Amino acid sequence: MKSPRDREGEVLQTTERWLERAVIGLNLCPFAKAVHVKGQIHYALTWSQETADMLDDLTVALHDLLAQDPQHRDTTLLIAPKAFPDFWDFHGFVQRADKLLRSLHLDSALQIASFHPQYEFAQAPAGDMAHYTNRAPYPILHLLREDSMDRAVAAYPDAALIYERNIARLRDLGAAGWLALDVAAPAQPIERRP
Repeated sequence: MKSPRDREGEVLQTTERWLERAVIGLNLCPFAKAVHVKGQIHYALTWSQETADMLDDLTVALHDLLAQDPQHRDTTLLIAPKAFPDFWDFHGFVQRADKLLRSLHLDSALQIASFHPQYEFAQAPAGDMAHYTNRAPYPILHLLREDSMDRAVAAYPDAALIYERNIARLRDLGAAGWLALDVAAPAQPIERRP
């Protein structure tokens, strides 16, 4: 049985591998490389599984991000490896997370993007590689500063076309190409209870 520290290290390493190989390596987010290279991404890990606990952890992460100088911490990935194994439960939680952001009056300063191992877009057919634009090894809430996003989008030509380019890139890559990236979470052993 792995120690909590070993499990934490594995989750963080897997998440960073996904960021480097898929998000940056495939250029799914043209803004990610700069903050990664500068060390401005904060990886926050929560073992919470209940919605109320996750909302508490999200509240802390939102306030922590705003309390930091953007030159040191521009963005946060809140990783929840034990929460929401079902994507549609996660999708419902993301709606609650956005509501929380508004209730805290932080929606003018921050936004939340979401990733999940079984992410699905309602308008894309099952099995479509388009879903992989938002697939990650674990459920992740990406907390982004509005000011940073505005600057990045203004500096990037045709930012509105990023989503369409990503879908085309992933369809060209195909399922075998995605698997070759080796960005999935390691299989978890079954924990035996006495």
